[in-house]
Amino acid sequence: MKVYFFFFTWIVSQVLADYEKKIVEAFSKVSAHGEGNTKAVQAMDWSDQLRPDSIPSLLHAMNQANPVGDNWIRGAIAKIIHSSDTLSFPEDQVKAFIEDKKNQGSSRRAAFEILRRSRPAAAMSLLSSFLTDPEPSLRREAIDVILEDAENSSLQKQAVLLFQKALKNARDVDQIQEASEALKSRGQEINLVTLLGFKTKWDMLGPFDNTERKGFNQAYEPESEAHRKDSYQGKKSQIQWSSFSSSDRLGLLDINKHYGELKEVVAYAKTSFYSAKNQKVQFRLGSKNAWKIWVNQELLFARDEYHRGGTRVDQFLIDGTLQKGENQILLKICQNEQTQPWTKNWEFCFRVTDSSGQVIEEVSTD
Repeated sequence: MKVYFFFFTWIVSQVLADYEKKIVEAFSKVSAHGEGNTKAVQAMDWSDQLRPDSIPSLLHAMNQANPVGDNWIRGAIAKIIHSSDTLSFPEDQVKAFIEDKKNQGSSRRAAFEILRRSRPAAAMSLLSSFLTDPEPSLRREAIDVILEDAENSSLQKQAVLLFQKALKNARDVDQIQEASEALKSRGQEINLVTLLGFKTKWDMLGPFDNTERKGFNQAYEPESEAHRKDSYQGKKSQIQWSSFSSSDRLGLLDINKHYGELKEVVAYAKTSFYSAKNQKVQFRLGSKNAWKIWVNQELLFARDEYHRGGTRVDQFLIDGTLQKGENQILLKICQNEQTQPWTKNWEFCFRVTDSSGQVIEEVSTD
């Protein structure tokens, strides 16, 4: 009888393993354009057969899946949890998945949400470990706790220390502003431009022509030259490079202040960044205009879209590298023909960080 029981258990485990494999494969291959949806629907039906000990395997599958596949996997995990008793939830394995930073940040975030729903106390115990986490959404959770503790503290000195801790580790602008304003109200002035590393001093060249939005793909001379000329043919006249800077507390450069409220135009912004070493970085740009970015004459990214939403800090994250010493950064910011009030913005903000949002300090050139 005992042999029969173990044999039956082994058969069941093999069947479940086969289901699990097919489910993971189906969800991993579904595409953003609908390919694989039929198999994904079938796989979702199969997920009724899975037990909670399949949850870690499904979480690991998120590392390879695209956002559409992620949603299917989340749905399958939700079904498993809903149909299982709470005692069988694999708490230790899910915690280990979250703590392993080799897993994708978005997958770890999903695992944290699953843990918080099933084991709130276990999820709360992890929050302090997220303070310097490379996944921004997990780091935000830790900063929220510190800000709340600081706000609720009855001791002025302790509150200041907590707000300073939040400010040092925060990466989201709203949290940084909250901490800096709280410190300001307690007698400490914070320079956010310096703290966040905004580049506020640029050389500008413009306006060039962008009639019918053709300027975005028009390679004007600054895009290919290694050395600047004394003058260039602009949209209506000869133009020259000129200095432009911003005193905005979040580093926003309003190009309209430099050239006026023009339409169907292109401007270039150029600056240098001095790096202490060769290193991988993120170039973080905010702009509601169409734009391109070059670093050391290499085109890194281009976005041909106008006036969707507002300009935000760290709106776009572009991976790239800095070489030791001077690096040339060139931006192309395009303005289109629209005349509604919300299309007048011709602006950008820019900073250089590591992948977690920590500012990359420039070396002194003095």
